[in-house]
Amino acid sequence: MQRRFTVGGLKIEAAWYGPQPDAAPTLVLLHEGLGCVGMWRDFPRRLAERSGYGVLVYSRPGYGRSDPVALPRSLNYMHQEALEVLPTILDQADIRKAILIGHSDGASIAAIYAGSRQDFRIRGLVLIAPHFFVEEMGLQEIRAAKAAYEAGDLRQRLSRYHGANVDVAFWGWNGAWLDPAFRGWRIDDALAYIRVPILMIQNLEDPYGTAAQIKAADQEATCPVEVVMLAGAGHSPQLDDPDATLEAIAAFVDHVLVTHEGLRST
Repeated sequence: MQRRFTVGGLKIEAAWYGPQPDAAPTLVLLHEGLGCVGMWRDFPRRLAERSGYGVLVYSRPGYGRSDPVALPRSLNYMHQEALEVLPTILDQADIRKAILIGHSDGASIAAIYAGSRQDFRIRGLVLIAPHFFVEEMGLQEIRAAKAAYEAGDLRQRLSRYHGANVDVAFWGWNGAWLDPAFRGWRIDDALAYIRVPILMIQNLEDPYGTAAQIKAADQEATCPVEVVMLAGAGHSPQLDDPDATLEAIAAFVDHVLVTHEGLRST
């Protein structure tokens, strides 16, 4: 079911799968730095079917079919998304109990929110290919993406999902990460303030981040942390190995929502 929200006067593209918030908890999907609703492909639908919970997915401003934003983006853009956009979406969607499931930038946004706000609606986090600080090998991939966008077919491929927003989506992400002032970005301090269980999922050969990202969460977090490392070689476990990713998430949300809280999926 297609949904629309409005944040700061901007229209936000969204989709809903499965039961509504008054019938079951909601799994909220937060996309990567070049993602949007469409780039999750059939994962939201499969997740709703596998888990029995509602699944909400939305495109952040400047992505997909959401309204565009002005460039350049602030180097603090993930904090802005976490502390301004995300809670507004949760309120407008009437979310009552939720687990945030973030991929890449979306994982950072989920961690920032949970580490900055004591929102009792949030019962757990799933962080897929997370990054809590900048690594040089990740920057190398981002530089390669810039070359592919300028001289290859990356712009054409992304335009299928972002349409008229494609330049805003790409340069907003790429320009921020490659700004020299962004080199010192890190959010591992937020991990110590998260008070809900965390599941982290990463491919063993993720080109954008090493296992040092996982280690940071193990060292900083005081809440329960579960780690699933998959054999796939890519940055998107939900697309590279969707079956294993779905099973890991379904087991985690059942453990959090059923075993701990006695809630039942429908």
